Amino acid sequence: MRAFGFEKWIVPLLCAVCAVSCMDYGPRDTEDFRIGAGDGSAIRGLFITNEGNFMYGNASLSYYDPATKRVENEIFVRANGFKLGDVAQSMVIRDGIGWVVVNNSGVIFAIDVDTFKEVGRITGFTSPRYIHFLSDEKAYVTQIWDPRIYIVNPKTFEITGYVETDMDYESGSTEQMVQYGKYVFTNCWSYQNRILKIDTEKDEVVDELVIGIQPTSLVMDCNDKMWTVTDGGYEGSPYGHEAPSLYCIDAETFSVEKQFKFRFGDWPSEVQLNGTRDTLYFINRSVWKLPVTAENFPVKPFIPYQNTLYYGLTVDPVTSEVYVADAIDYVQSGVILRYSPEGRLLDRFYVGIIPGAFCWR
Repeated sequence: MRAFGFEKWIVPLLCAVCAVSCMDYGPRDTEDFRIGAGDGSAIRGLFITNEGNFMYGNASLSYYDPATKRVENEIFVRANGFKLGDVAQSMVIRDGIGWVVVNNSGVIFAIDVDTFKEVGRITGFTSPRYIHFLSDEKAYVTQIWDPRIYIVNPKTFEITGYVETDMDYESGSTEQMVQYGKYVFTNCWSYQNRILKIDTEKDEVVDELVIGIQPTSLVMDCNDKMWTVTDGGYEGSPYGHEAPSLYCIDAETFSVEKQFKFRFGDWPSEVQLNGTRDTLYFINRSVWKLPVTAENFPVKPFIPYQNTLYYGLTVDPVTSEVYVADAIDYVQSGVILRYSPEGRLLDRFYVGIIPGAFCWR
């Protein structure tokens, strides 16, 4: 579920009416998978989280092998015998375990990345978005419709506390996270305009930086500079509407160093970095590419708009190949397009409904 402000008004009502339908866990027949040698690191591959349609409980997980160009869809339900849930938001891998954040179902599943089988789950969230690991026994989980950042213990699969913010439940939310030393930074996008700085030793917000309306992504480059894009809100929004921007923020001084302004009507999103973290990629109708040292905005897109609905984006950290998700019409199975570093199409394959995020193993 993307960061579109107008969704805010329908989510709580629909959740109250239909929450039970979000968690149809089965049972179903299962299949045995084995990727690699069982240590979680033998073979490189790409997980794709497919959001599915909000309140339909049809989120899914796909797996793609770049070497063989083989794709396996619906791997979670096939391996575990029950559905993933409602709106698969994001995924990260740590020590051979994949952590799949399922937003509207309020759950984070831990799966073995070789077998795709569940090894545990964390429940009790309002609406989780992303998980960021601080250690083997501590992680932060950001939320929409809840201003608190949850603190969890991944070993015990328990919520252990909260990082409080000064936002209210009507508009408070946090999103992606990056770390610089002992500080974690997170963007607040839903009717917000700030980046929060969190002291991970005290679990407290110690500073904030006001930028444009609704920052939607956050990454840290090779020079310890954070990059985010704002979507500018939307026409008629009670929070305001402005032209979007791309910001470069110094992590040490926590101040804006660069700002690239877009036009009204643009909707930039999905800021990503290559493996060496020296080149940015992002979506704004087309797919754009920008060196982190650039002082001027690119004239031509890296991948032009081709009657597509570009929705998700990732860059292979080893080969710098670019993968972009086409959600098509938000109803039928989405398509992943794989491009060479020079922008040549290498592969095209179908996944689940609304492919939105990627995770490399």
